[in-house]
Amino acid sequence: MNGVVTPLDQAMADGAITRRELKALMRRSDRPGLIHLALSLTLIGATGMLVWAAPGWWVVPAMFLHGVVMVHNFALTHECSHYTAFRTRWLNTLIGHIAGFLVVVPLKFFRYEHCDHHTFTNQHGKDPELIDLPISPGRYALYLSALPYWWYQYGGVARRALGRLTEEERRFIPKVETRAVIRESRLYLAGYLALVGAVLAGWTAPLFFWWLPLLLGEPVMRFIRMTEHVGRPQVADLEVNTRTNVVSAPWRFLAWNMNYHAEHHYAASVPFHALHRLHERLRGHLHVEPGGYFAAHREILGAMRARG
Repeated sequence: MNGVVTPLDQAMADGAITRRELKALMRRSDRPGLIHLALSLTLIGATGMLVWAAPGWWVVPAMFLHGVVMVHNFALTHECSHYTAFRTRWLNTLIGHIAGFLVVVPLKFFRYEHCDHHTFTNQHGKDPELIDLPISPGRYALYLSALPYWWYQYGGVARRALGRLTEEERRFIPKVETRAVIRESRLYLAGYLALVGAVLAGWTAPLFFWWLPLLLGEPVMRFIRMTEHVGRPQVADLEVNTRTNVVSAPWRFLAWNMNYHAEHHYAASVPFHALHRLHERLRGHLHVEPGGYFAAHREILGAMRARG
């Protein structure tokens, strides 16, 4: 309507995919999401049992493994934020809040923040989720430690619970939703404080089956999140600013297929279970890293060295 030709329009013009095919891929269903959720919960239960059964210091690697599974609740929160995990709208909201609470990503706030991420993908000063290319190996390691991430997430919840929004947040959160976002943060914060009180009173389950595993596992999620855009040109062109990573089936399962990240940015209304089919149709219109996450990091480190 505005005369702007999007990369998806170009793909259609090139015959990579038709509007009818795209519409079919956008069809949503509860069944794939519920099956995936059931399998995810089974896996969380299994790794949780490893933590429970681990003798002595073996509990540390067990918590790490459990944490790697747990931090991927971010992928579920992300899919629910797009209302594409399930066809039923309230299921996306309910499950999205539960998963978001587990990884300290308030769903409503994230929806608005993430909307701007899709609008201004990898554009400096505009994309609120932009991860800049680290300026040194030390900054690279600091980001992967996830310490800045937890400061941002917990600090953001606490700050918004006090009714304080940054200028950037006021830019992407509609004024009519400000109170709702603040109320959401207060509810999340109240839940976290209640659990802290329970732990101090002697209930250690949240500590060993949730918080410590998250601390151990979040660096893996930071490692994955960097591969989506970091090191790619900071321009408004989806063919180059977003990276799709070819990874094995277990990683695709954990990530709810978000390794197909460029495809997701091309058509965010396509649910997770159809992204692999969209991937096949958009070949030639994507930046694909066939070597997966580690190869993407070799590109990131190469870009750091080249910048000097």
